[in-house]
Amino acid sequence: MNHSLEGNQEITDILIVGGGPTGLFAAFYCGMREATCKIIDSLPELGGQLATLYPEKYIYDVPGFPKVLARDLVNQLKEQALQFQPGIHLDERVEDLTKNEDGVFELKTNKTVHLGKAVILCAGIGAFTPRPLPGERAQAFEGKGVYYYIDHLERFREQTVLVVGGGDTALDFALMLEGVAKKVYLIHRRGEFRAHEESVKQLQASGIEVMTFCELSALYGLERLERVDVVNNQSKEIYQLEVDAVVSGLGFSASLGPIANWGLDIEKNEIRVNTKMETNIPGVYAAGDIVTYPGKVKLIATGFGEAPTAVNNAKTYIDPKSKLSPGHSSNRKE
Repeated sequence: MNHSLEGNQEITDILIVGGGPTGLFAAFYCGMREATCKIIDSLPELGGQLATLYPEKYIYDVPGFPKVLARDLVNQLKEQALQFQPGIHLDERVEDLTKNEDGVFELKTNKTVHLGKAVILCAGIGAFTPRPLPGERAQAFEGKGVYYYIDHLERFREQTVLVVGGGDTALDFALMLEGVAKKVYLIHRRGEFRAHEESVKQLQASGIEVMTFCELSALYGLERLERVDVVNNQSKEIYQLEVDAVVSGLGFSASLGPIANWGLDIEKNEIRVNTKMETNIPGVYAAGDIVTYPGKVKLIATGFGEAPTAVNNAKTYIDPKSKLSPGHSSNRKE
């Protein structure tokens, strides 16, 4: 069958949507299985949130690394994946996915159409936008003292910084900043934190000034942020803090965007898969934070396990005669 949009374009074995850690490891494993692949990502660089939002954040739950900077982990993953020379297509937003009569998928983006025999969705949490900071005039100081992520830690050297939030992101930001900032405040609207126990232990042992049952009320300054009001939501007492910066640790809201309209089985903004990482559409697989199944745990390490499962099953979907399990990587010939 001639594809109207194909021209001289080759049909790739596996199209990978998402260039974060899971997508990069999926590309590496495609190479191990001698399957051609492309990575398509809406961001301008590989690495997903790790590269774009948290490059200077330490990660503690990747096997083999007691701790590793997000930027360094991304660089290692890129080196591992790019040795097989996958196609890289950045700054491309996926729009539509159709399956032709001969089984070839057409993945339409805002720039072109990619053809593939199978698709693996590794789009993380989907399209993400920061949750807005509470507090009067918070938006007015964005980029002028209000930040939603830390891409350059040195920006905060010798500054007084207020971190808002009570989850892992907020605690990670506060602990990161303690090493460079003059002073760090952390406010949380509840009395207990929603972070890993080890992070809470580190926070308690740090010099960070923790204010629980407190919320950001108002922000003040002329050309840049100068001070904030913080209100205790129980006593209603207002504290005025002189700060140079406010960093939001409230996380991001996510949307699957156009992927939600592809006919996939979706539950609470996540794609349902089986033990083979198969979606309800034959030939379409998914891995990483974008998927859900009973017992699912959202960790980078989990995505690293799901990616080769998706690749191996995509390989047998493309070629039913191929082995599901390729053997151990230690048997690979250099």
